[in-house]
Amino acid sequence: MRRIRYYEYGGPEVLTPEEADTPTPGPGQVLLRAEAIGANFVDTRFRRGAPAGSVFHRPLPGVLTGDVVGTVEAVGPDVTGDLLGQRVAGLALDAFAEFSIADAAWLARVPAWLDAGAASMLPMAAPVALAALRTGRTAPGETVLVHAAAGGIGHLAVQLARLLGAGTVIATAGSADKLDFLKSLGADVTVDYTAPDWPEQVRAAAPQGVDVVLDSVGGEVLQRSLELAAPLGRVVVYGAADGEPGSVPVARLFGLRTIVGFSLIAWRTVRPEPARRDIEECVEHFTAGRLRTAVHARLPLAEAATAHRIMEDRSHLGRILLLP
Repeated sequence: MRRIRYYEYGGPEVLTPEEADTPTPGPGQVLLRAEAIGANFVDTRFRRGAPAGSVFHRPLPGVLTGDVVGTVEAVGPDVTGDLLGQRVAGLALDAFAEFSIADAAWLARVPAWLDAGAASMLPMAAPVALAALRTGRTAPGETVLVHAAAGGIGHLAVQLARLLGAGTVIATAGSADKLDFLKSLGADVTVDYTAPDWPEQVRAAAPQGVDVVLDSVGGEVLQRSLELAAPLGRVVVYGAADGEPGSVPVARLFGLRTIVGFSLIAWRTVRPEPARRDIEECVEHFTAGRLRTAVHARLPLAEAATAHRIMEDRSHLGRILLLP
């Protein structure tokens, strides 16, 4: 089979197509024949390399994660055979390949008619957006601020915040096209986070403060977001796209503000049943048309480097798919 890996750190050019044996599923696993693979921004950080101890350090040879939409071709020894032949979506750790391994417990069953772009959001992006909002205890009528809102998770969080009853949804992004995209998804207020006065724009839209912040950027954005939080406001950090997450002075929390980190892996470990229900709920939202996504590009697997360049340019809206 064909796959993509990297054997040195660097730019997109280090992504290497190669031939490999088809993997065999172990206990609790299935083998997927890929129909489409959703690329994840975090892998661009892993690929560039980071010192040991960094959240972005991964050993070589490097594999690429992805949200694989495909057909179950084989199952592990303790997985029921009713999955064979089913169209599913699953998160794979070595996903840029014609065949990949995924955990059976976290598969989403995908209707035949559902577009691959939407289906690729079911293993990771949509459940992260939903669980992060719930980690922030989003309540009806509250004001929600979503950073990097035109990204794969962010644009779903904007829609899910509305479905959870948010009164005002404020979305930040870095270009006019992205802001228009977010307005089309139902954001009440859009803010260009590249503008020096972006915090003042948010404050003007939410003079009493923001109740819930979803932050996948980190660094200075996190610092300013905590300042924008209302008393009893909650900041949920689920990524650090601009580098290391950074630190927050404890004194900033004395205004009755809360900051909490969210990890999908940790959530599935400590609360597996609610985590499975998150997937099922996201499937229902997509199939009912309450959630929608955009596919920016559909590229051949061999053009994985192009996919990474697009993501690093941060010019895309929604999902980038690779097609084996």
